[in-house]
Amino acid sequence: MKRMKLSELTGNEILAQSLMTWDYQIILPEGVVLKKEYISKIEEMGILEVYVKEDQANEIVILKNDIEKTIKNKVKSILERHTYQNNKELQGLTQAADEIITNILDEKEVIEKVFDIRERSADIYEHSISLSSMAILTALRLKLDKSVIHDIGVGCLLHDIGLRYTTLDYEGKSMEDMKPEALAEYKKHPVYGYTSVKDEDWISDEVKKIILYHHERLDGSGFPLKLKEAEIPFSCQIVAVCDAFDEMICGIAQRRSKVYEAVEYLKSFKNVKYNGKIVDAFLSFTAVYPAGSHVLTNDGEEAIVVSQNKDFQDRPIIRIIRDKDGRKLQEERIVDLVKVLNVYIEKGLE
Repeated sequence: MKRMKLSELTGNEILAQSLMTWDYQIILPEGVVLKKEYISKIEEMGILEVYVKEDQANEIVILKNDIEKTIKNKVKSILERHTYQNNKELQGLTQAADEIITNILDEKEVIEKVFDIRERSADIYEHSISLSSMAILTALRLKLDKSVIHDIGVGCLLHDIGLRYTTLDYEGKSMEDMKPEALAEYKKHPVYGYTSVKDEDWISDEVKKIILYHHERLDGSGFPLKLKEAEIPFSCQIVAVCDAFDEMICGIAQRRSKVYEAVEYLKSFKNVKYNGKIVDAFLSFTAVYPAGSHVLTNDGEEAIVVSQNKDFQDRPIIRIIRDKDGRKLQEERIVDLVKVLNVYIEKGLE
């Protein structure tokens, strides 16, 4: 929390300490949203400063928007100049991967934070960068060697390069709904990608395996080779978990899902399709309900997620905006679901 002068307040700040009279009567409780009319009345009472919560509606992202945009433009430029088996330009992706790693490590307390990862469009370049960020962070949580983390970062940027050699429209279309010939073509993209880079000495074997194996599953249900368990390298298993999640929230070769739906999917297939240790590491930093999400509580009240709680990915701080009858509240209130244990999120709202 931080102390602010009333003259510095703009409205909608969240009170971090209750305001009381000299005889300990509460004027405004902790957690109340400071509307402009409240600020005026507080000022009339001669109160000059209050304590407010910091970052009350801050979205915590793995890569800041400006950094992600810069890296995306670089990756897009490199990949669009690339032609089949003419791969000199691709070497620039190693630098892009290092930039992602550096920016993640520069983030204060990156290993402890819970991040807001949002649904978005199926832009293949955004997908590759987001996948790289999530897989790198997962690898950091698992305390892997720097060289392996670097290969994971590069592998993620290249993992879907084979899609550039298909003419498929895969956005928002489930594999189950594809025509047999389209599905067969889609399932070849890891092979196309691997074939295009397999003779490149500067690309490590680990990266090449990520390109070829990122759709393999522990139970043998993946493609293109239907590998099982120990046949799939650990780095590829990390990418498989993060890729499955990101494809769901982007709508790549399937209907776009909400973040909480993608989280439930990974939990459902933990130790079946996906390595349980990796799933746990990934979910440890993934907010089930990102900041700004509209949710319904078990009390039937509608709320907006304000911010996340460390180590409690499904119990954020929320702002109640409507009562159980759907009426808009005159005074919105803040509820920290870690502190108020009898309230929880029933479901996310569209």
